[in-house]
Amino acid sequence: MTLSQSVARRPLRIGIDGRYIADHYPGIGRYTFSLVEALSRLAADATFVVALQPGQPNSRYDLDQLVARPNVRLAPFPLPPRSPLEQVRWPQAARRWALDVFHAPYFYMPYALPCPAVVTIYDLIPLVFPQGFSAAQRLSFHLMVGLAVRRASAVIAVSAATRTDLLRYFNLSPNRVHVTPLAADASFYPRPPAEVAAVRARYGLPNAYVLYVGINKPHKNLPRLIEAYAKIGEAPPLVLAGREDPRYPEARRQAEVLGLGGRVAFPGDIAGADLPALYSGASLFVFPSLYEGFGLPPLEAMACGTPVVCSNRASLPEIVGDAALTVDPDDVEAIASAMRRVLDDADLRESLRQRGWARAAQFSWEHTAQETLRIYRMLAPD
Repeated sequence: MTLSQSVARRPLRIGIDGRYIADHYPGIGRYTFSLVEALSRLAADATFVVALQPGQPNSRYDLDQLVARPNVRLAPFPLPPRSPLEQVRWPQAARRWALDVFHAPYFYMPYALPCPAVVTIYDLIPLVFPQGFSAAQRLSFHLMVGLAVRRASAVIAVSAATRTDLLRYFNLSPNRVHVTPLAADASFYPRPPAEVAAVRARYGLPNAYVLYVGINKPHKNLPRLIEAYAKIGEAPPLVLAGREDPRYPEARRQAEVLGLGGRVAFPGDIAGADLPALYSGASLFVFPSLYEGFGLPPLEAMACGTPVVCSNRASLPEIVGDAALTVDPDDVEAIASAMRRVLDDADLRESLRQRGWARAAQFSWEHTAQETLRIYRMLAPD
């Protein structure tokens, strides 16, 4: 059956746990919101019942935009994520809403639904990269994800790398695990100099800078990035943007030990509306992560026309293709050499910009929604 034929089948009622469209879950929230928005455009004859906790805090997403769509219904669900009582309430809600399929955008999901369920898995960081996690945390993660992927009728992995990890750790049937890549939001495109200057001023940043965007957890490999930066000599300041977890002070400590205090900036969390201009103003984007389930920041940087140097591990090669310089993230000299090459070679920078734009354009939320809808259709009762 072709995609166009499957989309033309009978109208569906799809339930989606929208409680993660909230400030506390920026990554999962972005995925859920963007997916619902794209699905509502793609399948006008389907109804998408999006469950929200009354009063859930949200400043990142325009829920009114979803309310305005005739095939989206926002439905109250009175319990917060991870509440034990939700295992009782979800089956009741699924019956009340007459759902054909339920989609859990996180591995905390209902296990005894009256309809088929889909669960999305982004990464298996506590299992693949256990540093920074206690034995109890790793065990809990393994048990909860294992329960989710075995109870779900279908599993969505956001990359081929995550699919490989799921098959490795949970011995799942390969035909139950489907890859639906993520995409950069449509707001990520090159911004004009005036907008870039305003964002630089807002965060106290210099006119030129090398950029990293993300958290500071161990798998992000920031101490090696700082060590590599120290080796490249004269260069624009290094900006490490993103929310800092105080449990992991290694990056700041490394900058101090290497005497880079004045050359490495930590502006903290960046407002979502400011990210496109932040990327656009960077001379280079660097992302030496040791493990990523998808790796959205390099894709966002490429969409904004910024040359990228990134790790050659996990999902990153399948995301960036030949549109970035990829390096061994354990090799400080290799990271430094790639950064120096891009900063010194204007032709290389322009080539990476052009290839990056083209690569980023290959990922879209419309494609993600098409593949997700195909899975819904496959599971829904005739």
